[in-house]
Amino acid sequence: MVKCSSRSLDATFGALADPTRRGLLQQLAAGPACVTDLARPHQMSLPAISRHLRVLEASGLVERQREGRNHRFSLRSESMREAARWLADYRQFWDESLDSLADYLNQNQNPKPEGKAHNE
Repeated sequence: MVKCSSRSLDATFGALADPTRRGLLQQLAAGPACVTDLARPHQMSLPAISRHLRVLEASGLVERQREGRNHRFSLRSESMREAARWLADYRQFWDESLDSLADYLNQNQNPKPEGKAHNE
Protein backbone atom coordinates (compact mmCIF):
# COMPACT_ATOMS: atom_id res chain seq x y z
CA MET A 1 0.00 0.00 0.00
CA VAL A 2 1.08 3.57 -0.63
CA LYS A 3 2.59 5.28 2.39
CA CYS A 4 1.00 8.70 2.78
CA SER A 5 1.40 11.26 5.51
CA SER A 6 -1.55 10.97 7.86
CA ARG A 7 -1.49 14.71 8.50
CA SER A 8 -1.50 15.47 4.78
CA LEU A 9 -4.38 13.07 4.10
CA ASP A 10 -6.36 14.47 7.04
CA ALA A 11 -5.95 18.00 5.68
CA THR A 12 -6.89 16.94 2.14
CA PHE A 13 -9.97 14.95 3.11
CA GLY A 14 -10.97 17.62 5.65
CA ALA A 15 -10.82 20.26 2.92
CA LEU A 16 -12.76 18.05 0.51
CA ALA A 17 -15.47 17.38 3.10
CA ASP A 18 -17.09 20.76 2.51
CA PRO A 19 -19.31 21.23 -0.58
CA THR A 20 -18.33 24.90 -0.98
CA ARG A 21 -14.65 23.98 -1.09
CA ARG A 22 -15.35 21.21 -3.61
CA GLY A 23 -17.19 23.80 -5.70
CA LEU A 24 -14.22 26.15 -5.52
CA LEU A 25 -11.92 23.36 -6.69
CA GLN A 26 -14.28 22.64 -9.56
CA GLN A 27 -14.18 26.31 -10.57
CA LEU A 28 -10.37 26.31 -10.40
CA ALA A 29 -10.23 23.26 -12.66
CA ALA A 30 -11.12 25.69 -15.47
CA GLY A 31 -8.06 27.80 -14.64
CA PRO A 32 -6.71 30.29 -12.11
CA ALA A 33 -9.17 32.82 -10.69
CA CYS A 34 -9.30 35.69 -8.23
CA VAL A 35 -11.35 35.67 -5.04
CA THR A 36 -14.16 37.83 -6.44
CA ASP A 37 -14.57 35.53 -9.46
CA LEU A 38 -14.60 32.49 -7.20
CA ALA A 39 -17.15 34.08 -4.85
CA ARG A 40 -19.60 35.05 -7.59
CA PRO A 41 -21.53 31.73 -7.86
CA HIS A 42 -21.72 31.29 -4.08
CA GLN A 43 -24.12 33.11 -1.83
CA MET A 44 -21.58 34.12 0.76
CA SER A 45 -19.37 37.05 1.60
CA LEU A 46 -15.83 37.53 0.33
CA PRO A 47 -14.40 36.93 3.83
CA ALA A 48 -16.27 33.60 4.01
CA ILE A 49 -14.89 32.55 0.61
CA SER A 50 -11.44 33.66 1.74
CA ARG A 51 -11.69 31.38 4.78
CA HIS A 52 -12.56 28.44 2.53
CA LEU A 53 -9.63 29.30 0.27
CA ARG A 54 -7.27 29.40 3.27
CA VAL A 55 -8.36 25.85 4.19
CA LEU A 56 -7.73 24.71 0.62
CA GLU A 57 -4.37 26.46 0.61
CA ALA A 58 -3.33 24.92 3.97
CA SER A 59 -4.24 21.46 2.64
CA GLY A 60 -2.04 21.98 -0.41
CA LEU A 61 -4.93 21.74 -2.87
CA VAL A 62 -4.56 25.32 -4.14
CA GLU A 63 -1.83 27.92 -4.29
CA ARG A 64 -2.12 31.69 -4.02
CA GLN A 65 -0.30 34.23 -6.17
CA ARG A 66 -0.40 37.86 -5.19
CA GLU A 67 -0.61 40.46 -7.94
CA GLY A 68 -0.68 43.74 -6.05
CA ARG A 69 -3.87 43.71 -4.02
CA ASN A 70 -5.37 40.87 -6.03
CA HIS A 71 -4.95 37.25 -5.05
CA ARG A 72 -5.22 34.61 -7.76
CA PHE A 73 -5.69 30.97 -6.91
CA SER A 74 -4.85 27.89 -8.93
CA LEU A 75 -5.02 24.16 -8.36
CA ARG A 76 -2.09 22.16 -7.07
CA SER A 77 -2.22 18.51 -7.93
CA GLU A 78 0.10 16.71 -5.51
CA SER A 79 -2.25 16.57 -2.49
CA MET A 80 -5.07 15.27 -4.66
CA ARG A 81 -2.77 12.71 -6.30
CA GLU A 82 -1.66 11.46 -2.88
CA ALA A 83 -5.29 11.06 -1.77
CA ALA A 84 -6.19 9.32 -5.05
CA ARG A 85 -3.29 6.85 -4.62
CA TRP A 86 -4.42 6.12 -1.06
CA LEU A 87 -8.00 5.52 -2.22
CA ALA A 88 -6.81 3.38 -5.15
CA ASP A 89 -5.06 0.98 -2.77
CA TYR A 90 -8.25 0.51 -0.79
CA ARG A 91 -10.32 0.17 -3.92
CA GLN A 92 -8.07 -2.66 -5.06
CA PHE A 93 -8.43 -4.31 -1.63
CA TRP A 94 -12.24 -4.07 -1.69
CA ASP A 95 -12.50 -5.18 -5.32
CA GLU A 96 -10.41 -8.27 -4.54
CA SER A 97 -12.37 -8.96 -1.35
CA LEU A 98 -15.71 -8.67 -3.11
CA ASP A 99 -14.50 -10.86 -5.98
CA SER A 100 -13.41 -13.51 -3.45
CA LEU A 101 -16.78 -13.33 -1.72
CA ALA A 102 -18.63 -13.71 -5.04
CA ASP A 103 -16.46 -16.73 -5.94
CA TYR A 104 -17.14 -18.31 -2.55
CA LEU A 105 -20.89 -17.75 -2.83
CA ASN A 106 -20.99 -19.15 -6.37
CA GLN A 107 -19.11 -22.30 -5.33
CA ASN A 108 -21.16 -22.91 -2.21
CA GLN A 109 -24.72 -22.32 -3.37
CA ASN A 110 -27.07 -24.92 -1.97
CA PRO A 111 -28.07 -27.22 -4.81
CA LYS A 112 -31.78 -27.94 -5.11
CA PRO A 113 -32.57 -31.34 -3.62
CA GLU A 114 -33.26 -34.01 -6.20
CA GLY A 115 -36.25 -36.22 -5.87
CA LYS A 116 -39.75 -35.04 -5.15
CA ALA A 117 -40.93 -32.01 -7.03
CA HIS A 118 -42.60 -29.24 -5.10
CA ASN A 119 -45.66 -29.31 -7.37
CA GLU A 120 -46.92 -32.78 -6.36
